[in-house]
Amino acid sequence: MTPFLFQRRSIALACLALGLAGAGHAQEPWPAKPVRVIVPYGPGGAVDVATRKMAQKLTEQTGQSFIVENRPGATGTIGVTQVARAEADGYTLVANDTTYSLLPHIFKKLPFDHEKDLVPVAAYVFAPMALVVNAAGPYRTLADLLGKARQDPGAVTYGSGGAGTTPHFAAEALGMAAGARFMHVPFKGAAEATQAVLGNTIDMQFASTTGVMGNVRGGKLRLLAVSGDRRLAVLPDVPTFAEAGVKGFGVVNWTGLWAPKGTPAPVLQRLQKEIAAAMATPDMKSFAEGMGADPRQVDATAFAKILGESHAMWGTIAAKTGFEKQ
Repeated sequence: MTPFLFQRRSIALACLALGLAGAGHAQEPWPAKPVRVIVPYGPGGAVDVATRKMAQKLTEQTGQSFIVENRPGATGTIGVTQVARAEADGYTLVANDTTYSLLPHIFKKLPFDHEKDLVPVAAYVFAPMALVVNAAGPYRTLADLLGKARQDPGAVTYGSGGAGTTPHFAAEALGMAAGARFMHVPFKGAAEATQAVLGNTIDMQFASTTGVMGNVRGGKLRLLAVSGDRRLAVLPDVPTFAEAGVKGFGVVNWTGLWAPKGTPAPVLQRLQKEIAAAMATPDMKSFAEGMGADPRQVDATAFAKILGESHAMWGTIAAKTGFEKQ
């Protein structure tokens, strides 16, 4: 063999080897490297708390790190947009709650396609909404608080993680149902609003039980009522809104995961399987129940249905409140 032919053969074999290596890498089982999970809110809120617990379980089950990163701002759209534009390989996900289905009702234009750019993976940790006040404050019952709000409209203040978030609309929905008017004070995240209630800067907060249960159990916050049709097993003395005199207030907050459009089906299926396995563990069940939440999980099909129903519900509330899109 001449040197020239030998050189050509060597190059061909090297290219073949690289091609095989690339093909092997493409077929590598997911996850083969750390997975980033973007939380589009500040640390300490309900989405952050539930997501970090889920990330811990997924890390234990898969042997790969699931790393939670907070990217707060613009009612969660900054973090969501980052994931919508990420590579669809299963290594960048976004967590969110009911607020995601609110976004088309609060923004005139979103920096991503709400219907197409992300695909729902699974929802888990379904938690009722709780109305909390400072435990040392003047409001001992929901009737006390509503009485003040009716007597002096706008005097009772409440905080949320921003205009258009689930707690914001939930408080407005309560005001409509109860014939009361509150004053909204927006913060950068739910955890900041909680700190404002603890510091007596504002009167109350609507939040998922997941985000406030620690302070309720610690005696710093008083829970006046919860949404849903039954009391919490961990706090059986706290009434539902219906029991406290406000009918038809059934807002429930859930946490879920989305992936960029085009993420391979096997990756999505594996992720759903791992989330379902995590929610079935005694550890995760105990975590959810301890936070006053329902420790269940729904797959992508059921999650898409929930998103549609939630979108319609919030659209009705947005119209009734006269919320002006930003």
